Amino acid sequence: MSYILDAAAKVKWDRTTAAKRAVFLAAAAYGVKTLYPIIWKRVCRRRERENGGAHVSKVENGSTRVAKSYAGQKKSGPAVNVQFCRQILELAKILFPRLMSKELGLLSLHSVALVFRTFLSIYVASLDGKIVKSIVEKNPKSFMLQLMKWILIAIPATFVNSVIRYLEGKLALAFRTRLVAHAYRTYFTAQTYYRVSHIDGRLANPDQSLTEDVMMFSQSVAHLYSNLTKPILDVVVTAYTLIQTARSRGANSSGPTLLAGLVIFTTAAVLRSCSPRFGKLVAEEAHRKGHLRYVHSRIIANAEEIAFYGGHKVEMRQLQKCYAALADQMNLILSKRLWYVMVEQFLMKYVWSCAGLVMVAVPIITARGFADT
Repeated sequence: MSYILDAAAKVKWDRTTAAKRAVFLAAAAYGVKTLYPIIWKRVCRRRERENGGAHVSKVENGSTRVAKSYAGQKKSGPAVNVQFCRQILELAKILFPRLMSKELGLLSLHSVALVFRTFLSIYVASLDGKIVKSIVEKNPKSFMLQLMKWILIAIPATFVNSVIRYLEGKLALAFRTRLVAHAYRTYFTAQTYYRVSHIDGRLANPDQSLTEDVMMFSQSVAHLYSNLTKPILDVVVTAYTLIQTARSRGANSSGPTLLAGLVIFTTAAVLRSCSPRFGKLVAEEAHRKGHLRYVHSRIIANAEEIAFYGGHKVEMRQLQKCYAALADQMNLILSKRLWYVMVEQFLMKYVWSCAGLVMVAVPIITARGFADT
């Protein structure tokens, strides 16, 4: 005990060290307080899955519908498997019914615009380098010439960006038209509209699914194509340019290539491990939005009876309860997205930028041709 006291007496803490340790302890306590409920919920859910709990479905709109559930049946989560590929093929057949269709034409024009914007971005980047070079060399004539080129190229660049957004909106509208036509045909076949509303309880709000969900899905598909095609094309063109430049200068490009693959694999693994199930959360949010809309439509349809029996207070409490449930779900999504976006931005913006600088610097440092120019 005396040895511990002597060792503690020899430790000298200044104000800076004490402040740093206090901040570290406060951050650690806050992290434990925030992460402990999340970890505990996941542990409880895993135990419930192992024990095989029963699923209870609620009937929210008051109609006589029956929804059966059995204990011990595990529903497989979303994954890229054979079933997913089959669903993608079925959707592709609906969205693109034939080879020469309007949707395929819009998709081709959209792809051409994305490719054109990629090469415009490369040309603008080269102009930026020339402008900086003219500033460093103190050459005003070259600076004004490159600046005029930069301003002139901005006109077609902005037009291409506007065309991309226009074609994305047209593509989303075309997808929505196809899906709505298919959904309406299915909805009015074999009295499906009656079965959905009074017999089958799997779809609580068919009006929400036929209107809002179809619109959001169409916009997401069109936006997803833009977000996937443009970065992939940028990566391919930029990687090809860097590899050719490195080889022409006598540098080895295998190291940066392996580094890029390692960073991408690590980023995907980290994001996949810490990503919440946003699909289920957004689906639950859409379900609660649909139920809130249903309650409003029910009040409009039964306004005379509500006014006659004086049931406005009960209906108002029902509306407030539905909106509170929707607000709670939206707050849950925002709170989960806060930490996920922080991790995602750190990896995608800073870790990838650091890896990119290393990828560009290693060929230049190890090359033999750069020293001669």
